[in-house]
Amino acid sequence: MRIGTGYDAHRLVPERPLCLGGVHIPHHVGLDGHSDADVLIHAIIDALLGAARLGDIGRLFPPNDESYRNISSILLLERVRVLLCNYSIANIDSTIIAQEPRLSTFLPAMEENIAAALQIDVDLVSVKAKTEEKMGFTGACEGIAAQAVCLIIKT
Repeated sequence: MRIGTGYDAHRLVPERPLCLGGVHIPHHVGLDGHSDADVLIHAIIDALLGAARLGDIGRLFPPNDESYRNISSILLLERVRVLLCNYSIANIDSTIIAQEPRLSTFLPAMEENIAAALQIDVDLVSVKAKTEEKMGFTGACEGIAAQAVCLIIKT
């Protein structure tokens, strides 16, 4: 068994869509980044790559590669699934850290998107959302962060 952790954060900016866990969320600002800047998926990708000792998202999908501009992070997660062919995923636990918008109604769809991209049962995926009580960059609504942990098993 191997454990991996991941973390990602992006700045909130106007005129960008907000996508978390592959779900487009109505909001007046979105996350800035080369891809769709889906911090939740990025954290999960880093957790999985770290557990399998395959590097990190920046090495695998470099931000200076134009083929990844505005790409859906769900597609990147599907590519990571292929790289994990010698492992099965035991579980993924993740947390989105955002003061706003309220995310509770979107969490089940995020779990379903992640499970579908990885071709695993949705019961193996947990997504939670927390605020930081108006502290730090997430509490000031300057950005959104996410962290993830996973357990994979060599097959």
